[in-house]
Amino acid sequence: MKLLMHMCCGPCSCYPLKKLRADGVEPVGYFFNPNIHPYHEWDMRLKTAKQFAEKTDMELVTDERFMLRDFLRRALTAEGEGVVPASSTQEEALQFVEMYNLQKTRRCRMCYTWRLEQAARYAAENGFTAFTSTLFYSIYQQHDMMKEIAGHFAKVHGVEFYYEDFRSGWQEGIDISVELGLYRQAYCGCIFSEEERYSRAVQKAVKKAHRAQKAKRLVQ
Repeated sequence: MKLLMHMCCGPCSCYPLKKLRADGVEPVGYFFNPNIHPYHEWDMRLKTAKQFAEKTDMELVTDERFMLRDFLRRALTAEGEGVVPASSTQEEALQFVEMYNLQKTRRCRMCYTWRLEQAARYAAENGFTAFTSTLFYSIYQQHDMMKEIAGHFAKVHGVEFYYEDFRSGWQEGIDISVELGLYRQAYCGCIFSEEERYSRAVQKAVKKAHRAQKAKRLVQ
């Protein structure tokens, strides 16, 4: 089998590569991640992917286009109407979080679609029999949604989707990445996930929403 392994980053590739090799499959890495921002973060992850490939003797193909404008255009189109501003009341915080989660789901679907379709297309156009992605290693991604999308584009482009749930090796992958001395990122990659990671306003609204939800359950 000639397998193309889409790589979201170096650390997330550690366990999938080990598992695939244990199963007798030697993948070719494929770095295509227009979702990663800002530029410094994207550049660090690209360099780390190359470092990982060199340290593990894995063939790697990289798409080195930084596509901030294209990503933002697609993300904002996918979101639809604007986010409700966070405020001081628990009710408004609950409204904010519900809208934020809805828009996050839409953005993530767009992002998965873009990257997985491109992986399927590249695999089909370059003689690969199948493709997979290290996205299926992450315990933070929307696994079932990605599986549906990847299966769909496998059919569209006439290539096999090699599915495996790599999440069972989550801690092992972390351990390997630490041993290899790889740069480990603090957020998913897009500027929206960076906001979730660092914004005090978002974190405050989420906490208030959780308190509001808990209060509603107690009343019921």
